[in-house]
Amino acid sequence: MLRRNKVKRSAGEWVFDTCNTVFLACIAFTALYPFVFIFLYSISDPTRMMGRIGIILWPRGFQAEAYRMVFMNPMITTGYLNTLFYLFFGLLINMVMTMTAAYALSRRGVKFKRIISLFIIFTMFFSGGLIPFYLQVRAYGLLDSRLALLLPSAMSAFNLIIMRTGFETVPISLEESAKLDGATHLQICFRIIVPLSLPVIAVITLYYGVYHWNAWYHAMIFIRTRDLYPLQLILREILIANQTDNMMVESGIVAALGEAIKYATIIVATLPVLCVYPFLQRYFVKGIMIGAVKE
Repeated sequence: MLRRNKVKRSAGEWVFDTCNTVFLACIAFTALYPFVFIFLYSISDPTRMMGRIGIILWPRGFQAEAYRMVFMNPMITTGYLNTLFYLFFGLLINMVMTMTAAYALSRRGVKFKRIISLFIIFTMFFSGGLIPFYLQVRAYGLLDSRLALLLPSAMSAFNLIIMRTGFETVPISLEESAKLDGATHLQICFRIIVPLSLPVIAVITLYYGVYHWNAWYHAMIFIRTRDLYPLQLILREILIANQTDNMMVESGIVAALGEAIKYATIIVATLPVLCVYPFLQRYFVKGIMIGAVKE
């Protein structure tokens, strides 16, 4: 049997790899530590954490009272349900509109395709501003309704360009073969183009999903009924407006638990996205690189 010759690495290569590993580990720790700090603080004894500054690598004591108070807050449950509603129907509207528009702009022979694309790209750099946007939403009668968070953000020009580029990579011969078999444009789009473009669709779904999960600004402007608040707007109230008193009065605990409640709320609001992202990560790099290299 033939033995493979092992390539000997020089001392300089070992030093470079070691320094590179240490440097990247430090960057990873810097990026990850804020989340670790928030989690450790949320489960630590609040009386032992009061006035403490600096890095912590393990919890100081243990308590789950902050998480219990978070889930006992009815607004957290309402915010979760509202966010799931906005996420589901928002994704449905976003993906249908983006896929159909991307299909139309990626096909050959479409009239005025270039002009339409220029108008769409124009919206990425110029907008009317917040006041005209608010007046437009009010004129449509969408104020203080769920549609105010769904229809104005029905499609992103940036995501449309990415998906259009992804659809353009599908061979034109497949479309021509489908047309010879009598397929309509909707059948070609959803039965041929979409199944062959799953990586880019996964990326755009992740983009839209993260947007809807983290959205709070438009809700703060357009929504007045608290029962329609998304989770992130409730989280903003807890963090910025310091509205944790009603959560602590019921249990009779000390005010020190207020900080732990804030951190526990951040964990509860962030954890679902962190759980979903690893399942889409394998599509992420492939999908985002579509169109980056032209042959």
